[in-house]
Amino acid sequence: MRRLTLRSKILFYLLVVSLCGIFLTSFSILWGFEDQFNEYLKINREERSKLIEDEAINSHKETGKLIDNQLINLMHQQAMTDNLFYRITDEEGQVIADTTMMLGMMNRMGMHSDSDIDMKTEYRKNTYDLTFDERYVGNMEVYYPEEMIGEDIAFLNTIKSNIYLAIIVTVVLAFVFSLLFSKRLTTGYRKLSKAIQELQEHKWRTRVPVKELSDEMKPLGESFNRLAESLSKEEMLRKQFTADFAHEIRTPLATLRSQMEAFQDGVFEPTPKRLQQGHDELMRLVRLVGELEELLAAENPQIKLNKSNIDVGYLLRLVGGQFTPAFQKKGVSLNIQMPTKECWLHADQDRVLQVLTNIINNALQYTPAGNSVYVKIVDSNAYVGFCVQDEGIGIKEDDLPYLFERFYRGDKSRDRKTGGIGIGLSIVKALMDAHRGKIQIDSKWKEGTEITVFFPKHETL
Repeated sequence: MRRLTLRSKILFYLLVVSLCGIFLTSFSILWGFEDQFNEYLKINREERSKLIEDEAINSHKETGKLIDNQLINLMHQQAMTDNLFYRITDEEGQVIADTTMMLGMMNRMGMHSDSDIDMKTEYRKNTYDLTFDERYVGNMEVYYPEEMIGEDIAFLNTIKSNIYLAIIVTVVLAFVFSLLFSKRLTTGYRKLSKAIQELQEHKWRTRVPVKELSDEMKPLGESFNRLAESLSKEEMLRKQFTADFAHEIRTPLATLRSQMEAFQDGVFEPTPKRLQQGHDELMRLVRLVGELEELLAAENPQIKLNKSNIDVGYLLRLVGGQFTPAFQKKGVSLNIQMPTKECWLHADQDRVLQVLTNIINNALQYTPAGNSVYVKIVDSNAYVGFCVQDEGIGIKEDDLPYLFERFYRGDKSRDRKTGGIGIGLSIVKALMDAHRGKIQIDSKWKEGTEITVFFPKHETL
């Protein structure tokens, strides 16, 4: 069974609500009008009957008789126009005026059509006592049709026809506008759905025109565009990494291959120097694979941290002992500012050392000889931060947003000289996220870079 689309559902619900409102309102008006019209006829009939009654009493008051020519004319007029028929008797019960006889005569003369009134039409009767000075002077019977006839029913049918026509027109308009509104409401969803399908087909430049969406859909469209931009960058980095990694492994593999073939062909003797060159190239490959393994381990969502309370001063002494020889060899000054008071943090010591090692190693690689690298502590209420500031070449402003992307390298020729493939800061970011820490980077091109990592602070034991 085919499922309804979102537009079909919206159209259906709009029509249901609209039609329910239209029919309830229309039939309420129709039935209410008919009741009000019947009430109007009843009041009008009573007023006209009262008029005949008052005329009869006035006639008796003036002439001593209930009937005069004016009253007879008025009774005949109401019989002809209002379908009201009277029979008046005096105080002795003698009939002195009777217009009910006109009913049969009007039928014979064809003054009412078959649909208006015929011999089968039922009439009701109201009886009134005629009194003058609290004395009974006669009786008046009023006969009127039980149902509407003549112009009354024609008027009511005209009103009903107009209401039915209004219902039809309103239903058509409700359907048209519901169709337009449902299309308008689902336009954004259709555009977003189409964009998602294109993204699934690896069309990375797909974007949703946010300005054309409704206010409710704009946040969703903006989120999609950010996602598409992120995937596009990831795809670009993936292709870049594929090219860079192929280049990185091509050189040592080519060197090893040429040496091995030279040894096999007897061109070179396997001297210790040549074996050392081959070993260096092999270790370069091992280092590249090791960096990838480190990244995979750091990004593992099930990574387990062996957290403990760590003395910050002890960590800095370990770092100083590890990097001092390398800094002295390159001619770069390493200045570590030890904390003036006891300071502790709660983290995985090996992972913290790995983070600091990556950051300080980057600072060493990109700081020219004769310049300095500074390491200091930033102590706050909730975090303990390690700030590494170098006097290196810095980072271009365009590269700053992508520093933590895997395999991203701003200056590819520069990184190839150092042997990296652009995952050092990605490892740092993954480990900081595992610790629920924060990273802050400030850099100016050709002036230097300052990286601060904040680890959650633990109370001193």
